[in-house]
Amino acid sequence: MRLRLLVLVLTLTTVASAQQTLPVWPHATPEPPQPSSAPESEVTTTPHYTVHYNNVTVPTITVYPPHEHATGTAALVFPGGGYYRLAWTNEGTATCDWLNSLGVTCILVKYRVPQPAGEAGHYPADFADLEDAQQAMRLTRAHAREWHIDPNRIGVVGFSAGGNLAALLSNHPDDHHVESTPAAPDVSPTIDARANFAILIYPAYLALSPDQVALNPVYTPNAFTPPTFLTAAENDTSYGKNSLVYYRALLDANIPAELHMFATGGHGFGMHPAGTPGQWTLAAAAWLRSLGMVPTPPPPHPGSPSTGFPTASPCNAAIPQPPLPGNPEKPNSGPEPPPCF
Repeated sequence: MRLRLLVLVLTLTTVASAQQTLPVWPHATPEPPQPSSAPESEVTTTPHYTVHYNNVTVPTITVYPPHEHATGTAALVFPGGGYYRLAWTNEGTATCDWLNSLGVTCILVKYRVPQPAGEAGHYPADFADLEDAQQAMRLTRAHAREWHIDPNRIGVVGFSAGGNLAALLSNHPDDHHVESTPAAPDVSPTIDARANFAILIYPAYLALSPDQVALNPVYTPNAFTPPTFLTAAENDTSYGKNSLVYYRALLDANIPAELHMFATGGHGFGMHPAGTPGQWTLAAAAWLRSLGMVPTPPPPHPGSPSTGFPTASPCNAAIPQPPLPGNPEKPNSGPEPPPCF
């Protein structure tokens, strides 16, 4: 009971840190809700008390600004859930906590679900997901000054189906389908919807089924595709090969990319599960620093806790040697130090 209360308190604390929530489509969604859709519901699953949202028909964005050391960088976060629900805490608010720790503003996107089952549940058979993602990016850029964001440093982070959506937006920021729908008045077509970087965590639906050895042409990298970081587990029998296939396509298109494959973890390991690839966030943070999206932290002061990374010795540094045997006054010169490279 105490653990359950602690989890609920932490969840409420995270939600309370949000700056504001805005509707993606203030007047009307581009398409009407599916007639069979039940009301939106929040479901908490055990044993980890993960919150999921089902039957989302009114998409929103929620802004989580960093508490300190804001860098001006922002990222739209797309939780996974197979396009039929959203894994809101493990792949949503927890991701915002991590981004905030780097000084990155998190824009958590509640996009429309559910969609029809199977391949018909997402673009190009259904435009809803891409429309919501594009508009979320436009809204973020429109509010960049207000939210202290650099409009040229806005990326996307997605998990599973959300990773699919992040890749989709990466390659199709210029789709104009929404401009022929009732939501057209809410769209500012002059605002760029492209992402400046992409972090895809065990992305789904990128490779053609059933063998997953060829890329679905929908996700072919192009001039819009940003530098991309991918991570997945080798034993993800559902979609593990998707990251490999997409990474190969990025290399062929000369798009800067980085891939981390872990031996274990399966599908859906999220941000901080025990015994699974929780260290991907360290690699992703280093990658963001290499792009100049977040600053490199200053070196630790003497006596500060270890960072866990070895510190290289200065090249040709003098190494103290023991005295020569029988002559305590004369130190042993020892071997020559190695040359610098």
